[in-house]
Amino acid sequence: MFVQKTKPFLYLGIFYLIISLIIRIVFFFHPITTASFGVFEILKIILVGVLNDALVFILASTFLALYFLFLSNSKYQKPYGQIILGILVLFFLYILLIPNNIFKQYGGSVAEIALAFIGLKIICFALMLFLPKQRLKIRNILYFITLFLYVLLIVFNAVSEYFFYNEFGLRYNFIAVDYLIYTNEVIGNIMESYPVVPLFSAIFIVTLSITFFIFKKTKKELSDLPNLKQKFILLGSFILLVGVSLFGLNFTTKIKGNSVFEEEIQANGLPKFYWAFTHNELDYFQFYPEINQSQAEKNFLSQFAPPVLKRNIVPAEPELKKNVVLISIESLSADFLAHYGNTQKITPFLDSLADKSLMFTNLYATGNRTVRGLEALTLCIPPTAGESIIKRENNKNKFTTGSVFKSKGYDVKFLYGGYSYFDNMQDFYAGNGYDIVDRNNFKPEEITFANVWGVADEDMAKKAIQTMNAEAKSGKPFFNHWMTVSNHRPFTYPEGKIDIPGNAKSREGGVKYTDYALKKFFEMAKKQDWYKNTVFVIIADHCASSAGDTELPMDKYRIPAMVFSEGFIQPQKFTQTMSQIDVMPTVLGLLNFSYQSKFLGQDVFSKEFQPKAYVATYQDLGFVKDNYLTVISPLRKIKQYALVQQKNNLAPEFNIYFDENPLKEKEQNKPMVDATISAYQSTSFWLKKNQLNR
Repeated sequence: MFVQKTKPFLYLGIFYLIISLIIRIVFFFHPITTASFGVFEILKIILVGVLNDALVFILASTFLALYFLFLSNSKYQKPYGQIILGILVLFFLYILLIPNNIFKQYGGSVAEIALAFIGLKIICFALMLFLPKQRLKIRNILYFITLFLYVLLIVFNAVSEYFFYNEFGLRYNFIAVDYLIYTNEVIGNIMESYPVVPLFSAIFIVTLSITFFIFKKTKKELSDLPNLKQKFILLGSFILLVGVSLFGLNFTTKIKGNSVFEEEIQANGLPKFYWAFTHNELDYFQFYPEINQSQAEKNFLSQFAPPVLKRNIVPAEPELKKNVVLISIESLSADFLAHYGNTQKITPFLDSLADKSLMFTNLYATGNRTVRGLEALTLCIPPTAGESIIKRENNKNKFTTGSVFKSKGYDVKFLYGGYSYFDNMQDFYAGNGYDIVDRNNFKPEEITFANVWGVADEDMAKKAIQTMNAEAKSGKPFFNHWMTVSNHRPFTYPEGKIDIPGNAKSREGGVKYTDYALKKFFEMAKKQDWYKNTVFVIIADHCASSAGDTELPMDKYRIPAMVFSEGFIQPQKFTQTMSQIDVMPTVLGLLNFSYQSKFLGQDVFSKEFQPKAYVATYQDLGFVKDNYLTVISPLRKIKQYALVQQKNNLAPEFNIYFDENPLKEKEQNKPMVDATISAYQSTSFWLKKNQLNR
């Protein structure tokens, strides 16, 4: 009897394991998976994966276990049925009528959800109480719906994992959590990026078919429900399995592989999602390797003159009060430009502008998200573990690029074609003294094209010109930071602008349209009186993809950057390794700004400059210097790679590809390890102590 009562769990579990295995096999052969696997590695990945999936399913079936636990005929007998119904009605009235009930105290839609749930429960319970002859039929309908929801979640999760892997080469992480929070943009992105009707039709058909199959095989178990003693035995067995699953996942989720892809394919996405959801910010001092704090600060600050955090920058030449326009370009990898070997001719304007600019040829983004790029350009500090500072609670009153310009009497604005509440940008920039121009500032007639991420870059370019003209009339210089949006999935844009159709939804189209929009911006800017007194900084926020064979593949962090100012900046190429956090201190240096700095980036033209770069994910923190990549990770792990540039026909300064050869512990460069720890430990400490505030 006991085995029979577990049939719904067994059928659902087998289905979940089959779906998960199919997804795992798809990941093996996915083009983004660049690692190769031997026979034993494949067997290990599948075995660990199946074990992960089984343990996760046991935990996920808790709601199904509770559903079966409360199935009973005796609760409808007099007087229990009437009492239970009365309690449910009173509970419903409590949520509906009491202003400060427990659910409303949680805020959001919690009270409405609770009200809907209890309301449905009352209807179903009343039907089964007053229609005893229809009780089994009603129970079967509710059981079918329960099975349908479980199967739907299994199928939908598999499809979601595929599309997430297709985009990032990873299972769920912080980005997936963001997607859950910003549902409007994400659902809109899905609607515009993929063939939604066929996709959801297929999901519905598969879900319905599997639900019918499992329902037919298991519905008999509802006609003979277990008694109270039998339920306690089944419940006890299930609780034991849950305990084993929690203990087992604590072990299986820590099994490592020889590559990032191996670890991601053998993993299960749901524990990774839960971990990301509960670890928005990682405490450096709890998870990462440390050295003495005073020594760490001394090591890190030795690159500055004087070697202190708060230091005076005093140039020899007079200050230049030129306007500055900083343009962060969405997802613009270096290898999209012809300079870096691309032959698709998708960035003709940027390539031509680079030849007229100060071009930083060997520059690395700090992260793989827009908020990381904005953080690097605004705060000019290395990335820290966990979520970007932009999305943290303690994100205001920081020492920023904008605060330096504001101290010089500049108008300071952040421009964004979407709604700036996304990714907490509005909260961050407004909280640090920036005025904001975003989609809320557009009149309907100013928008010729928009998708879920915002208005087309061309429309934002026109709004930017309009904003800068108004600023110029005030007689004050301006600093505007414009973040583009068009080079983002679904890659839709106005028709007839470039030779790639707007409905092709291709990455190349998104890149080329953004390049076109920037060309139009500069054509308009050139006609304005303020143009010749303006410095333009053009830089990517991050690369288009971050997937690779190692935690931090170098080519996935290399981005283009240039400073252009007609008649002021002489065309040249700066070829030394540098970071995104060095860009704005360098621009301030070009303007001969005298200011008190807390920036942790350097002016690359200062005599103290040390070529280096910081690259990171939300947990792996990397430091690039002297052909070494040192990576520190949670659980105080340290890895180091020797960087060997691959051979090709490109000039060394434009060759972005490196072999990352892992070094054994005894082969590691100890000074580089100490430099890595010093940089990230010091930055984390100063943030924690609010020492990077204004």
